[in-house]
Amino acid sequence: MSEAYVVAAVRTAGGRRNGRLKDWHPADLGGLVVDALLDRSGADPKLVDDVVFGCVQQVGQQSQNVARTVALSSRLPESVPGVTIDRQCGSSQQAVHFAAQAVMSGAADVVIAGGVESMTRVPMLIASTLPEKNGMGHYRGRRFQARYGNVEPSQFDGAEMLCAKYDLSKEMLDRFALESHMKAAAAKDLLAQEIVSVEFENAAGGYDIHDVDEGVRPSATLETIQQVKLLKEGGRISAANASQICDGASAVLIANERGLKAIGAKPLARIHQMTVLGSDPVIMLETPIPATMRALEKAGMSMADIDLFEVNEAFASVPLAWLKSTGADPGKLNVFGGAIALGHPLGASGTRLMTTLINALGVRKKRYGLQTMCEGGGMANVTIVERL
Repeated sequence: MSEAYVVAAVRTAGGRRNGRLKDWHPADLGGLVVDALLDRSGADPKLVDDVVFGCVQQVGQQSQNVARTVALSSRLPESVPGVTIDRQCGSSQQAVHFAAQAVMSGAADVVIAGGVESMTRVPMLIASTLPEKNGMGHYRGRRFQARYGNVEPSQFDGAEMLCAKYDLSKEMLDRFALESHMKAAAAKDLLAQEIVSVEFENAAGGYDIHDVDEGVRPSATLETIQQVKLLKEGGRISAANASQICDGASAVLIANERGLKAIGAKPLARIHQMTVLGSDPVIMLETPIPATMRALEKAGMSMADIDLFEVNEAFASVPLAWLKSTGADPGKLNVFGGAIALGHPLGASGTRLMTTLINALGVRKKRYGLQTMCEGGGMANVTIVERL
């Protein structure tokens, strides 16, 4: 079986809700990162066999198979198809897995995997709340309710459950959030290597360049973070120790040996192991822990073999619980900051994490990286990459 290699990886800088990317249609934003991949890899657009894009809220501007619209909004020829997938927050990480599986099997040689989410234009949860408000029902049926009771799984409740289960105090969460901002601010110049510039219209009617993550707060202090209102009375989660609502797109170009030869490029990394796992959909956010251990077992590796980790900061309680359970070295985790500072554009976050992980491995001249993230429904993807 062939290997799967990452040839190029790019992302937009994260845009705040109603921020610099608010005027960008998500398909145009996706098309922009696809073109940037072609530029960085030097690949002939005709060599691309497929475009696999993750997107969570597949409604409105992100409906009708946004991956195909992304492909048609890029320099790719009409002959290149596209498919959109939804594994909740892990959608574009799953896109990487599907792309890697395609080139490893030989069914394709060159595949673009990525994701896009405009949380300004297509708000979070609207794919379920809009139909429900218009009398079209809810995604939970009688069989689900018979198994789990009359409970509506909530990521916010799940984050609080993690705090209780792993004995995580609000101060621990707030300190972790502060570290995310500080690491992202310190890595600003290094993050620039993975970012594709995006034009946006400024208040004066002219155009500026968006090439810095809009959510990073270099001036944040523990005191300012602690003062942010809790999301739930008596809880520990606040908007300050959770991921930021964000607009963005990201993508990677994946090829096998035949694809590499056709492109004439050297790979950045090799996909070493891929795992996906499900667990309790009510606590929901805990699955990265058992999924990480399963991936390491399948790879014949230990935590000590991994040089850098990317664990999505959906809420500070997720990576903190993961650290506590796995015993990983905190100094190897999210070294350029995470979603608390950089933002979490849902369907684009998986390949955003991979882009940052490969960049960080290169900067630090390290070999193995592991990324994982919690996903709605109680799932988690894990990907181990080897820098080449």
